[in-house]
Amino acid sequence: MTILRNFMRIANSFRPVQRIDNIFFLSWRTFSSHGTFDYDLAVIGGGSGGLACAKEAVNHGARVAVLDYVTPSPQGTKWGLGGTCVNVGCIPKKLMHQAALLGESIHEAISYGWEVPSPDAIKINWSALTEAVQNHIKSVNWVTRVDLRDKKIEYINGLGEFKDPHTLVATLKNGTKRELTARNIVIAVGGRPHYPDIPGALEYCISSDDIFSLGHPPGKTLVVGAGYIGLECAGFLNSLGFSATVLVRSVPLRGFDQQMALMVTNEMEERGVAFHHKCIPLSVEKLESGQLKARWQNTETGEQAEDVFDTVLMATGRYALTKALNLPAAGVTAVTGSGKIAAQTEQTDVAHVYAVGDVLEGRPELTPVAIHAGRLLARRLFADGLQHMDYENVATTVFTPLEYGCVGLSEEAALDRYGEESIEVYHAFYKPTEFFIPQRNIRNCYLKAVAERGGAQRVLGLHFVGPVAGEVIQGFAAAIKCGLTMEQLMNTVGIHPTVAEEFTRLNITKRSGKDPNPASCCS
Repeated sequence: MTILRNFMRIANSFRPVQRIDNIFFLSWRTFSSHGTFDYDLAVIGGGSGGLACAKEAVNHGARVAVLDYVTPSPQGTKWGLGGTCVNVGCIPKKLMHQAALLGESIHEAISYGWEVPSPDAIKINWSALTEAVQNHIKSVNWVTRVDLRDKKIEYINGLGEFKDPHTLVATLKNGTKRELTARNIVIAVGGRPHYPDIPGALEYCISSDDIFSLGHPPGKTLVVGAGYIGLECAGFLNSLGFSATVLVRSVPLRGFDQQMALMVTNEMEERGVAFHHKCIPLSVEKLESGQLKARWQNTETGEQAEDVFDTVLMATGRYALTKALNLPAAGVTAVTGSGKIAAQTEQTDVAHVYAVGDVLEGRPELTPVAIHAGRLLARRLFADGLQHMDYENVATTVFTPLEYGCVGLSEEAALDRYGEESIEVYHAFYKPTEFFIPQRNIRNCYLKAVAERGGAQRVLGLHFVGPVAGEVIQGFAAAIKCGLTMEQLMNTVGIHPTVAEEFTRLNITKRSGKDPNPASCCS
């Protein structure tokens, strides 16, 4: 009887998944050579990648827990479930970008015949803007929690760390600790803004963690850093009517095509954003007036300068939140100097521990990348999936005042990989129809295709600076995935009049030396 009871106990730990032709298939769930676990999957981090992985796993019958906790920023800002994108990243950034575009459109409407009383008096109500943005974010937080509950994913609002390879300890808000075990564990903790090691940075400066809920108008703002976060913030602040200055340490939009980056910053300068190139911050001091005196130095000349600002926003990169995870307890050792995890196929050097999203070394720090990788990982773990994430040819857009969208290789990367004689670059300036009547600046409306020089000329990269760049580049990203060639692109009939059709009109190469400026609109 004892043997029978033990057999039944083990057998009951299996769950029949489906019956096909009178054969029962036993699932992978719960029982393994390691014994039983509380969960089939535990996800550390409730951002886009972690949540996508958790939801997909549940769809395939897994028991899942998600651990998420937000440590307040140095200025005390905190937020709810959903990660960086929802709370302090893509979503609020796009909403503030849209607010800036709408303000510009009001003034342009006058040229189209709209009667706008006192256009000089038009200004943004910062409190109303941030309240609207935060209300939307809170609604998303709520929907996310409800979604987890409906899918029977256990949400644990605690800071997770490893106790051993299969055990996690969650420190809850009240300081109590909870242990849980899982057969598989996914690290999806993302990252947080980096602060330079200078006097006053942590005490007085804000970051992208704070700007979207800032309780007062930012006023005259210094943005330290010229990556996409710094330029996007400087762009919408300037368009909303707040003076913006940017300190550029090396080059703007490092890692992006530098010709396109120059178009972006040229446009911003022409709109009033000030740039100080080859400069690093030295200190930030709070004055009796409450304003901030910032000092910086030119790294080439050694010359120092200073100015007084109402707000100093640090955008000097991000770091992965891996130190608090106690990774050695799990046996995970493939961690780089930046704190990121090296995992070629999301699997770490511990077989059952995985990582997705911004925490991965050498992968695009983009929300859709984390989501797709998380879903594919869950399918491989729980649905016999075989597909791995393809990190090549991932499209993205920088939401500066004149947007920059791209997919594939930059011109520099293509030349470095294939050599100048093997690359052909098609390019053109263009005139958006909607720019004509208000006589908007078109000097920086530019696009190019980087292609192989031989054969049908496979397209290696597409780059576009102009309005709605994200909407333009998304469709072409699918074409690039399908092996788009210049021959196919040139034989595609464009939709007229749109800015996207300009890609189908490309016919001038840089090598030819011909003028890439358009001669006419409709011929």
